[in-house]
Amino acid sequence: MTFSIVARCRKTGEFGVASSTAAPCVGAMLPYAEEGVGAVATQAWVNVNLGYQGLALMRQGLSVKSAINALLDEDSGRVRRQVIAIDAKSIFGYTGVGCTEAKGHIIGEDFAVAGNILADKRVLDAMVDSFKKSKGEFTARLLSALEAGQAAGGDSRGRISSVVLVASSTPRLYHNIRVDFSNDPIKELKGIYDKCIKLEEQFGDDDGEELRIRSMRVQR
Repeated sequence: MTFSIVARCRKTGEFGVASSTAAPCVGAMLPYAEEGVGAVATQAWVNVNLGYQGLALMRQGLSVKSAINALLDEDSGRVRRQVIAIDAKSIFGYTGVGCTEAKGHIIGEDFAVAGNILADKRVLDAMVDSFKKSKGEFTARLLSALEAGQAAGGDSRGRISSVVLVASSTPRLYHNIRVDFSNDPIKELKGIYDKCIKLEEQFGDDDGEELRIRSMRVQR
């Protein structure tokens, strides 16, 4: 019931996840990203351990493929799981046979996309095309992929929530934003991103850093 992208930016070393779905609060359990390690999106019948433990194993030196496969091998519900993940050198995708159509995943250079209960598999093709053609700031590229997926039909049941999560050595306000319940979550997510960009442009790097520190204190 979701369409997602995980990706890396070769220029900045950032890892990111972006997703949207017809269920509320997709940002609560789907996206995982860690600076210098990688990113994971776990969906369909979500298993959060694929995110938490996947990153932990990758942090210890396992490749993304070895880490996620090891966890799936021990997961009795793996036929209903869908997961895409990425590290600095490789990319992984898995769609269990028990996931609901339309479903699938596509692995490309520096990214992977996946979805289930899609309006059409062309949703994934649209996301791939958008991300490959996009340029500029990494978070904006992830959002563009979501917008393209929604324009192609998105989740067949509708739209409710969306998220973008980026792990970076230079964290920004827009690296961790989400819309938990909305009639147009991707549009709202893009609006939050645009407001964050304007704030950082207004206050500059030093004041922007103070804003980020305050934001992290509030989240804690």
